[in-house]
Amino acid sequence: MHLFESLVLGGITLRNRIAVSPMCQYSARDGNPTSWHLVHLGSRAVGGAGLVMTEATAVESRGRISPGDTGIWLDSQAEGWAPIARFIAEQGAVPGIQLAHAGRKASTAVPWKGGLGVSPEQGGWPTLAPSAIAFDNGYPLPSEMTEGDIDAVVLAFSSAARRALGAGFQLLEIHAAHGYLLHEFLSPLSNHRRDDYGGSFDNRIRPLRRVVAAIRATVPESVPVLVRISATDWADGGWDIEQSCALAEAIRGDGVTLVDVSSGGTVPSAKIPLGPGYQTPFAAEIRRRTGMRTGAVGMITAPEQADHIVRTDQADLVFLAREMLRDPYWPRRAARSLGATMPGPVQYGRAW
Repeated sequence: MHLFESLVLGGITLRNRIAVSPMCQYSARDGNPTSWHLVHLGSRAVGGAGLVMTEATAVESRGRISPGDTGIWLDSQAEGWAPIARFIAEQGAVPGIQLAHAGRKASTAVPWKGGLGVSPEQGGWPTLAPSAIAFDNGYPLPSEMTEGDIDAVVLAFSSAARRALGAGFQLLEIHAAHGYLLHEFLSPLSNHRRDDYGGSFDNRIRPLRRVVAAIRATVPESVPVLVRISATDWADGGWDIEQSCALAEAIRGDGVTLVDVSSGGTVPSAKIPLGPGYQTPFAAEIRRRTGMRTGAVGMITAPEQADHIVRTDQADLVFLAREMLRDPYWPRRAARSLGATMPGPVQYGRAW
């Protein structure tokens, strides 16, 4: 394998192993994507990525991180996404959408306005979580979810998946990382429940497995369903790589196509050893131990680094985030660096 080898996931084929990681833009209006999203995502498709993912897109209004987050809980929002998904596909990339619920990290200001909790007067809303524990000082105190609340969220994910396919997205990712709702259920640090959704490992993974099952029952078998996880909380007593491997085994049997492996986000006190490719070993270990296809993400910046990850079977797919913000045409630059051939749009032919 190498970075510019195609990758078959379910019934689709990615032209290379480069994915644009979901990156919140905090620029939506009432959950609706705008022209910013068309240009932001469309330029990365023109830039040559094999997979272009939307930002975390809320499955219900209270699942937004901020009032500026995109959503797909309404048909009208799906209609807003349709031309974006269509343009991505027209450029030869696969349009993917990340379906998300922020849980206790919802109802916060956009980052450039502080990122802390916002009141109802400021456009905020009541939040929900597995347990009534705030993420940190300055964040809203969530209500503990009832079983009815959990049922409603599962339904919201499956309804969002149906709308996403109708809008033209070809790949779905379930966000179960970074301290958001489904990760909050997974981690003992944020889940103190004593019912069927807390305590044991099997109970804590139950909400995610229910979401996977509901989406799999909604979409054709050929549609790839990915799950983004945090492989570790980087905190004592939290979620860790052993549990991540066990989870990968379980959801592989549930019909998940690939696990997108990130880390952290559950607690603000985590000490994360940042460095180039610092999360890639988790993707490699999950892949080696379970046979599950994985994606690596986190401080992957150099073409040779990304190619090495794929060539050495550490991951099947490489997700780039900040590097794609710096250079939407990173895949084309990588192709030149690695001696690969990548056709460009005819409009830009004179530049190649």
